[in-house]
Amino acid sequence: MNFKEKQAFYIEIIENSLANSVTIDNQYYTILKEAMLYSLMAGGKRLRPTLALATAELFEKELREVVAFACAIEMIHTYSLIHDDLPAMDNDDFRRGKPTNHKMFGEAIAILAGDALLNLAYETMIKDAFAGNTIKKLRAMEVIAQYAGSLGMIGGQVIDLSCEGRKADSEQLKTMHKLKTGALIKAPVESAAIICEADENQLTALSNYAANLGLAFQIKDDILDVEGSMEEMGKKPGSDSLSDKSTYVTLYGMEKSKQMLEEVTKEGIAFLDQFGKSADFLRELAASMVTRKQ
Repeated sequence: MNFKEKQAFYIEIIENSLANSVTIDNQYYTILKEAMLYSLMAGGKRLRPTLALATAELFEKELREVVAFACAIEMIHTYSLIHDDLPAMDNDDFRRGKPTNHKMFGEAIAILAGDALLNLAYETMIKDAFAGNTIKKLRAMEVIAQYAGSLGMIGGQVIDLSCEGRKADSEQLKTMHKLKTGALIKAPVESAAIICEADENQLTALSNYAANLGLAFQIKDDILDVEGSMEEMGKKPGSDSLSDKSTYVTLYGMEKSKQMLEEVTKEGIAFLDQFGKSADFLRELAASMVTRKQ
């Protein structure tokens, strides 16, 4: 399979698994289930679970070894988007071309739907860990919890909020995005590598690859916030400037940001050298971040 075919193959596995993941079957919780599935099944790039499946194939492991963890990370990512869109946070009206969760179901249900997805993520991982390879999967779960929590994604969001209305310096900006965006991109790569019994050198290389990928992803997001369109992005561009947020574009300018995007992408791809041709999909995935439109 070429890159596009392999990507579609991974996404189909992910979509099917996610569609069957919310098993609430109670008339009193119908609205909660609808709200959870509304955001969880809204499409998107499925970058994070794709990274987990691609890492498993890198080590020639069965995808079923990591698919539950891949889906759990997408649940965590989705809950973070629901909460991120709330009026108290970014106050966005659209996500992936559709009204945001709180616009459809109200703020209270949106908060609860996000909470439920976060809890479901850990239920999913715990259940899978007890089914086999328990110690490795518990270690992988610890990595995911750290990257999703106060020392990872949530911590980055706090820095983001504290920087609104003032210009962040380069170190603050780098730290914020390393945590807010990068942590949850490292999580699927590292957790899958742990489950697949990567050695320390392999784990370090993949972690560095994912860190650069996360930085490239954020720089591209900042560029798209200026150059993107509602039709391609599924949300209004310019939201960062309206919120007076510091971005790579506001700090370095557009030309320098595009140069940085190319540089960090090349650096990330270089960390895959030890894996030879078996890492070609991960290389092409990183390269696709530079040209993406959404």
